[in-house]
Amino acid sequence: MFGKMVGSIRQGVAIAAAMAIVLVSATALVATAEQIGNPALTAVGADQANSATQAGGNMEGKSVRFGPIYSGNFAASTTGTSTGSVDSSHDSFTPLGGMVPLVLIQLGEITPGGVGAGLYGMLAFVVIAVFIGGLMVGRTPEYLGKKIESKEIRLSMLVILVGVFNILIFTAVSVLVPAGQAGPLNPGAHGFSEILYAFTSTNGNNGSAFAGLTGNTIYYNTTLGIAMWIGRFIFVIPALALAGALAGKKVIPSSRGTMATDTPLFAGLLIGVILIVGALTFFPALSLGPLLEHFQLAANHLAH
Repeated sequence: MFGKMVGSIRQGVAIAAAMAIVLVSATALVATAEQIGNPALTAVGADQANSATQAGGNMEGKSVRFGPIYSGNFAASTTGTSTGSVDSSHDSFTPLGGMVPLVLIQLGEITPGGVGAGLYGMLAFVVIAVFIGGLMVGRTPEYLGKKIESKEIRLSMLVILVGVFNILIFTAVSVLVPAGQAGPLNPGAHGFSEILYAFTSTNGNNGSAFAGLTGNTIYYNTTLGIAMWIGRFIFVIPALALAGALAGKKVIPSSRGTMATDTPLFAGLLIGVILIVGALTFFPALSLGPLLEHFQLAANHLAH
């Protein structure tokens, strides 16, 4: 019994390590992007250098008490969980800085996971990682002594894909219909990011926003409400089914053929699965929003 408890703790530590690495990396990216500053402001003569008298960086939409570093840290933390609280305007972040909280919500707020929201999303990634790892090395895919089979994989993918379809379909419709196009206050790529962030946040029940979007209209009140309902209730059906499927399986003693899930190697595999299965799913949408805006700003800066 003690050995099983120690093994479970070690497996939990591997998952926690993966969560921590993703969150710390995301925090470093958003803080760096905000500290470097906005090239559009540099082009008009704004001094964004760090000095003894100013924090420097992109200070648009930020409190001088926190500056770009603490604001970026808070943005990553509040979107890695489902708190939704903010200490700065995410809509005023640089394109790459604003992309970080957007992606963290799209991953399912799994780093370290919001109350009642992030843990089961992370466990879905764990099941997929165990299955992929088992296929790669020819080992039996098991987790916590439960054999992972096709049913568990299908349910895990449904847990992830419900949110993906919810976000992307509503975003696609909103950029095509006149009522949706009337919402963003900014044109082009940033306006697209405002719409994408709105449905991402409501699907994840986060509460933060790119506040440049005028959401208090019949169209957005309706669609965002539906997206919130789907993200909170439809999402949980395959999650509960996955829990039931695993609970109904007998515990199998580990053997030499069992793939270890309590090692740094598995933590690295889990991070890879999160980035490939989770983040790359939204890559086309991110390419039309924050990534496109980043390259447009860079091109304009070089032109001047």
